[in-house]
Amino acid sequence: MAILWQRQVLGRTYEVRGAGQTRRLYTDGVFHSQYNPNQPVTGSIWDLLLLPAFFYPRGKMKNILVLGVGGGAVIQQFQYFLKPENIIGIELNPNHLYVAKKYFGIKDANVSLIQADAIKWVKNNSNKKFDLIVDDLFGEEDGEPVRAIEANVSWFNALSRMLVKDGCLVSNFVSSRELKQCAYFKTRSVRQNFNSAFKFGASGYENAIGAFLKIPASAQVLKKNLIGTPKLNPTLKTSRLNFNMQRL
Repeated sequence: MAILWQRQVLGRTYEVRGAGQTRRLYTDGVFHSQYNPNQPVTGSIWDLLLLPAFFYPRGKMKNILVLGVGGGAVIQQFQYFLKPENIIGIELNPNHLYVAKKYFGIKDANVSLIQADAIKWVKNNSNKKFDLIVDDLFGEEDGEPVRAIEANVSWFNALSRMLVKDGCLVSNFVSSRELKQCAYFKTRSVRQNFNSAFKFGASGYENAIGAFLKIPASAQVLKKNLIGTPKLNPTLKTSRLNFNMQRL
């Protein structure tokens, strides 16, 4: 892929690489985001952050919070498939926000991109309510992605309080092992905040996505809703979706 943009800041290297309409964001060689406006389904991790919304009826996800914007790939997917009324994206890194706007096309009026420490922002805005919260906060260590905050009791409770009574929390973990070490599995009071939970994965990727829902949910409902959505029907040979799931 050709390098379309590069910037070095405080010893870190940021790059946007492109091939055709595809855009990828890298920070110190760590792959953060990918999006192609002609292919809203990526076949990778960002699809997994989107899929839990389809446990719900069409039009349910009106207010969405994205913690960790990166290049904004999942925001573009929300815009394409969900058409929410409002999306708030919180991102600490101003270079990522620049890329999201300049190269990933995050410019719609219903999207607010805020440069802030997401952990502090959550603490200071705990009165806000969202239908869907995406926790995708990552940094890098030795060229590898690491979660920016442990998914402990305090963090789960803070995010749970910001959900509407039938909302959904979607959290990205580096691996299934890291997911299994989160507070949902260790603390009964955290589990009691949710009625159902699922793990999503994709072949070729180690990441595990936890979907924690305040409603009873089933794989059958998810599949039915995906089948009824153009470009997401997993039963078609042309489907680009790459996912597996299991109930937690």
